[in-house]
Amino acid sequence: MNKDLLNKILITLGFILIYRILAYVPVPGVDLNVIKEFFDSNSNNALGMANMFSGNAVERMSIISLGIMPYITASIIMELLAATFPALGKMKKERDGMQKYMQIIRYATIVITIIQAIGVSMGLNSMTGRNGDSAIMLDMDTFIAIATVSMVSGTVLLMWIGEQITQKGIGNGISLIIFAGIVSAIPSAIGGTIDLVNNGQMNFLTVIALLVIILATVGFIIYVELAERRVPVSYSRKVMMQNQNKKIMNYIPIKLNLSGVIPVIFASAILMFPATILQGSKSETMIMISDFLNPNSYTFNLLTFLFVVFFAYFYASITFNAKDIAENLKKQGGFIPGVRPGGSTAEFLNDTASKLTFWGSVYLGAVATVPWLIVKAMGVPFFFGGVAVMIVVQVAIDTMRKIEAQQYMNKYNTLSAVGL
Repeated sequence: MNKDLLNKILITLGFILIYRILAYVPVPGVDLNVIKEFFDSNSNNALGMANMFSGNAVERMSIISLGIMPYITASIIMELLAATFPALGKMKKERDGMQKYMQIIRYATIVITIIQAIGVSMGLNSMTGRNGDSAIMLDMDTFIAIATVSMVSGTVLLMWIGEQITQKGIGNGISLIIFAGIVSAIPSAIGGTIDLVNNGQMNFLTVIALLVIILATVGFIIYVELAERRVPVSYSRKVMMQNQNKKIMNYIPIKLNLSGVIPVIFASAILMFPATILQGSKSETMIMISDFLNPNSYTFNLLTFLFVVFFAYFYASITFNAKDIAENLKKQGGFIPGVRPGGSTAEFLNDTASKLTFWGSVYLGAVATVPWLIVKAMGVPFFFGGVAVMIVVQVAIDTMRKIEAQQYMNKYNTLSAVGL
């Protein structure tokens, strides 16, 4: 393995290790025993799902218990604004403008984290243990101030870690943080399942069926993620003669799932935000809304499906620019057989991408919800959904592709330096 690639992998692993250490640093002034008792009885709702995404940091009331979701929420807001306001969209495309754009996201993340931290702190005030002990061991005003500063610091640290992984490591830092959080919960999930089987609360055949569903979901995700439509491209004789010693791609690959794992992460962030804030409320209306957004409810999974489909279309429209592809193809002397260069090519590519995005969005929505429906019908006594499986598989595939691309780049650099 190339030394440069090895260094990037070690940097990535080092930052992930720091992330996992932060998950064990609690917010000052909380009674962890009361928090644990509360989570033992709320593992199947929105808090349980938030806990899964944070790598069990929520049940430890860690300084990173809000996770990276405030950053993702800020990114969603900025993406929507960039698509609505042309000036902001233009800023995003420019190199200097992109730095300002990212800075706005960082500031928005801090604002969202402060709001969430205050909401969580106030919710903890109403939380008591079995013996009536309060979850807060400090004065309320003091605790809100300390908890807010702690959680904001934790989220900012996570945001910095994610950006450092993206710049100096391998893969997308934010996705890898979510990936690490979900994977870190797997050993405890296996242990909990074994306990359920030993206690007679779950049949061994149910466990086998659950494993089959997980493996089938993983296989289906891998199969669809590798699927692509290859649009044939032809080049003029002059271009072929000029590049006879170079390999020219004779097709345009358009993936079935153009948006990747982003729609699933965005949908989860939006649905978890109000559900987490409302969890500690004692108002009947708020409790009703919280139950409505319970991950083990049909309404939550229906909303998940709709949000995933929406963000699949939205993000695909951002990542796939048919106009730029058509212009570059025309400059290179290439054309799609049977389609005129320029505007007609852009229209053809847009139509092709739209058809693929429809099936890609249905696939994303189905994988995010159908496994939950099957598991619920089986009577499994804990929350399980395809969202976590999809994120883990897609991030793993994306990271492997980037490692492979890095290896190929190193080979080309070596050949250009020493010759054939």
